[in-house]
Amino acid sequence: MATLTTPKIEARSVSKIYVSARTGDKVEALRGVSFSMKPGEFVSIVGPSGCGKSTLLSLIAGFATPSAGEVLFDGKPIDGPDPARGVMFQDYALFPWRTVRGNVEFGPMARGVDKTRRAAIVARNIEMVGLAGFEDRYPHELSGGMRQRCALARLLANEPDMWLMDEPLAAVDLQTRVILQDELLRLWGDAGDPAQRRAVLFVTHGIDEAVYLSDRVIVLGRRPGQVKEIVDIDLPRPRIGARTAPRAAALIDHIWNLIRAEAAQAIVEEP
Repeated sequence: MATLTTPKIEARSVSKIYVSARTGDKVEALRGVSFSMKPGEFVSIVGPSGCGKSTLLSLIAGFATPSAGEVLFDGKPIDGPDPARGVMFQDYALFPWRTVRGNVEFGPMARGVDKTRRAAIVARNIEMVGLAGFEDRYPHELSGGMRQRCALARLLANEPDMWLMDEPLAAVDLQTRVILQDELLRLWGDAGDPAQRRAVLFVTHGIDEAVYLSDRVIVLGRRPGQVKEIVDIDLPRPRIGARTAPRAAALIDHIWNLIRAEAAQAIVEEP
């Protein structure tokens, strides 16, 4: 049974090898990755392209299983997907045939939530992400930022214990990205009671984004991904105004120097 001292997530010497069904070739994506997350903690994963960031998140989501080691959620081994671990993707993954309301409603409906409570959950979350008035729009009628807000509302409507976010802001323009970063922190409870926050594991290529959002940043080296360093982000919360702080710049520079050479090499080696 989970307690206040039980890690929300614990990865123990996790490795992942993919084997091609066609050729039998093996690709080692992760090797010996270990870390833990506390309840309510916001942790980002950064590293060069192809270092296994998304693979690690998939293992925690339960979409894949480790080749070696284990991943625990609230002290129990992860053996598949679970609504308690909500996932948000870069490409929105919205149902194009469902409206904003229909997309946000899908999770509670699939879980058997009754119609009256479901309507209240949907209305609350659409309001929280700033999409009130757009309930009957379809995804193709929304901007990129609005689609991502819809995806976030859908995640929140399932009331998950943990948010797993795989580059959720990468597909939007820079101005929208900055706005959505602040919105994400607001919804997470950046300025509120830490005890009310959900644990968040956030995959990103943006070091500045990771530093601005996170309590800690896990830095992976190039494939096979291994933990180079786990960096404590000692910026005060709430984070509004921290983007231009000298300490933020120093942390960004430190993380970039950890992966600069490997990031350049990863670009050269991309097929």
